[in-house]
Amino acid sequence: MDDYVIITDSGCDLPAELAQALGIVVLPLNFRLNGKTYKNYLDGRNLSFNEFYLHIRGGTSCTTNPISPVDFSAAAEPYLQNGQDILFVCLSSGLSTTWNAAASAAKDLAAHYPQRTIRVVDSLSASLGEGLLIYYAAQQRKAGASLAETADWLEQNKLRLCHWCVLDDLQYLQHRRQVNPFSAFFGTLAETKLLTRMDSNGHLVCTGKVRGRRSALDTLVNRVEQSATGLPAQTIFISHADSARSAAYVSRQIQQRLGVRKILTGFIGPSIGVHTGPGAVAVFFLGHER
Repeated sequence: MDDYVIITDSGCDLPAELAQALGIVVLPLNFRLNGKTYKNYLDGRNLSFNEFYLHIRGGTSCTTNPISPVDFSAAAEPYLQNGQDILFVCLSSGLSTTWNAAASAAKDLAAHYPQRTIRVVDSLSASLGEGLLIYYAAQQRKAGASLAETADWLEQNKLRLCHWCVLDDLQYLQHRRQVNPFSAFFGTLAETKLLTRMDSNGHLVCTGKVRGRRSALDTLVNRVEQSATGLPAQTIFISHADSARSAAYVSRQIQQRLGVRKILTGFIGPSIGVHTGPGAVAVFFLGHER
C-alpha cells in the first residue's frame, strides 16, 4: 500500500540511494561547524562526510540543531493535500528533541486535516539503528501493511533493535563531558576503546572498555553472535565515523563467523558523529531485547 508516506530525519544515516529506493522522505538535521550552519543531507551535498571528520579531527567546534515543527509540517503538508497519510519515524527522544517537533507538527496538522491519519513513532534509535527500523517499515509497507499496522509493528519491535558501538577517541568524549577526565586519560594511554549500547530509553550508555581496537571490533561481532535472532538470514547494518576499514573488518567477521550475507555499511553522519567522535564503529540488528 502506498497511500501513506514515511517521513524521517537524517539522523537515520541511510545511504541516500537506499532511502530514495525505499521511497522515504528524509528531512536534513542541522549542524554548526566553526560558526557556519550546514544541513546534514544523506548524500553530504552541503558538506561531505570526509570533510566533516577532517574538521572534527582538527578540533573544529561543532554543535547540532534539531528540526523544527515547521520543517515537519512543510514536508508533510503536500502529501496530506494529495490525500495521503503520514508516518513520522524520528531520532531517539533520548538524544534529541526531534520527536517532540514531529509530535507538535502532527497535532497541528491533524487539526487542519482531520480526515487524514498521522502517526509519530519515537524510534528510540540513532544512526543506522534508526535506519534499519525505517528499512523494516518500508518492507512492511511494500508487503501491503497499512499505516496503523506498520506503526504498530515499529512500536512492538523497536526495543529489539540492538545498537552496539565502539568509540575510539576518549579524549573527544571527555570534551563532550561523557566520561570523566581520568577515564579519558587512561583510555588514551592504554589504547582503551569504550563499548556502548542504546538502552530501552534511547540513551547511549557505556557498558565497558576493551583494550585494543581489534579486540573492540571483535567484541561487536561477539555481541551479534550472542544477541541476534534469526541468523544468518537477518539483515545487519554497520555504520562508521570515517573508519571504513574497521567497518569492513566487522562486516567480514560477521559474514565469515556467522554466515550473514545481508550487510549494509554506511557513514555516521555529522548530526550523530559530533557526539560519537571520529573513529566510531557501530553494528545494528534485531535481537530478543536490547
